[in-house]
Amino acid sequence: MSEGPRLDSDGLPALLHRELRAGDDGGARDSLGGRLTHGEATSRPLRPPTPEPQPRGAVLHRHRPVDHDEAAQRFIDAPRHEKMHDERLWDLRQKRDRQMHAIPEWEALRDLASTVKQHTLAHLDEYLEQFEAQAVANGIHVHWARDGAEHNTVVHGILADHGARRLIKSKSMLTEETGLRHYLAGVGIEVVETDLGERIQQLDDEAPSHIVVPAVHKLRSDVAEVFARTLGTDPGNDDVHYLAEQQREKTRPVILEADAGMTGANFAVAETGTFVVCTNEGNADLSANVPPLHIASIGIEKLIPRIADLGVFIRLLSRSALGSPITQYTSHFRGPRHGGEMHVVLVDNGRSARLGEPQFWQSLKCIRCGACMNTCPVYRRSGGLSYGATYSGPIGLILDPTFDRRRYSTLPFASTLNGSCTNVCPVKINIHEQIFAWRKVLAKSHDIGTAKQGLMKAAGAILAHPALYRAAIAAADSALKVLPAFLVANPLNSWTRGRDMPAPPRETFHQWHHRTDGGRKQAP
Repeated sequence: MSEGPRLDSDGLPALLHRELRAGDDGGARDSLGGRLTHGEATSRPLRPPTPEPQPRGAVLHRHRPVDHDEAAQRFIDAPRHEKMHDERLWDLRQKRDRQMHAIPEWEALRDLASTVKQHTLAHLDEYLEQFEAQAVANGIHVHWARDGAEHNTVVHGILADHGARRLIKSKSMLTEETGLRHYLAGVGIEVVETDLGERIQQLDDEAPSHIVVPAVHKLRSDVAEVFARTLGTDPGNDDVHYLAEQQREKTRPVILEADAGMTGANFAVAETGTFVVCTNEGNADLSANVPPLHIASIGIEKLIPRIADLGVFIRLLSRSALGSPITQYTSHFRGPRHGGEMHVVLVDNGRSARLGEPQFWQSLKCIRCGACMNTCPVYRRSGGLSYGATYSGPIGLILDPTFDRRRYSTLPFASTLNGSCTNVCPVKINIHEQIFAWRKVLAKSHDIGTAKQGLMKAAGAILAHPALYRAAIAAADSALKVLPAFLVANPLNSWTRGRDMPAPPRETFHQWHHRTDGGRKQAP
């Protein structure tokens, strides 16, 4: 005999989310105060939870390091946002794992992708020249930019030469890195993002919080509020289909009237002078094909040698990013369409300098899948905007200090060094080892602040002397056994701001090892 539906004590189905349950709503009750459950009972209304404002990102100061701890705490203090963000990204990680287990040659693909990237970076100058020659032969105008400022100037010059006043743009982390949209707004050129997540973030005047799913930190109610304020939609309607349709209806006319389009590139093939853009919305195809002018901004690390290598990365990219076998659109661009014009801007912006750094050059292998972000326990619970940088999560911890060592000096410490990021990286970047290496570099260059510098120096002195370390541990354990909680969990103890102080053990591992001779003696 099958069991009936599992009920809570109040008679409601146990699967009903607690946040949706009303309190005492005055419904019909029996003489003992229990709720009536028969047909004459009053239906119990379900009230939606009180709206929770979206926590904003890190507050940036020109000459001060990003305060990731403060911004992360504000995100954690918004429980609905923190819970949704954590569960959504962990779901992507689980989908990635299912895809991985479905391909017997997964690790061979990772090895091959890592080897191809390492080979390309070792011969990057040759492959860049080959790409340029082939692209020019295909009818593409190729430009070079040493940094973000030069990239923005080059793009502005191309647009000005064509009298363009409106640019539609596919998602591109490189243009976020260079601040292109704000630069063009300053010279009177309107930029419209065509990726839904990027468009949401643009309308809310926020940077993307994730390199694949830019608005993943937002609840549906947040998007409804943004669209109501900027597009005039119904503020009370947070249905995802309604919101997507409203954005589409209001953006498509703008796309049709655009003077120029811009994309980034996931991969650029030296052998053919072509590049590939992977999307799930087809927005790259709109940006590239509707206007007569197509500009592609490509970081020099996006090169791969041959078209035959492309299949390796295409198989890894979407599976690692979203847990799907392939993106909906894998668009290949070889040259300008009939009657159109195509420009490619190859951007360095610190990549050549990073290539010369023995400890950190491997970060240039990154294919921007976001797998390391989806698995990182710190990123999932603190939100991408708390990093105050273009790149967040584990990959951001090793990329951002290369752009501004002082501003991003706190970020390498926003990690547990558990190694999960390295384990899921499709090109086998040793991410957690680079995070640790950055900590040592920042400590040596005194970029971590006087207080942390002093604490690390003291910890180093204790850890370097075993006898002193054991004495310190014994003293701390003895103190924790007798000190009242308010003295331990005080504002000066940063450990207890987000976690409980663990109970002191009965004995340390060293004491146990000495007493039992490493477990060989029987315990009394």
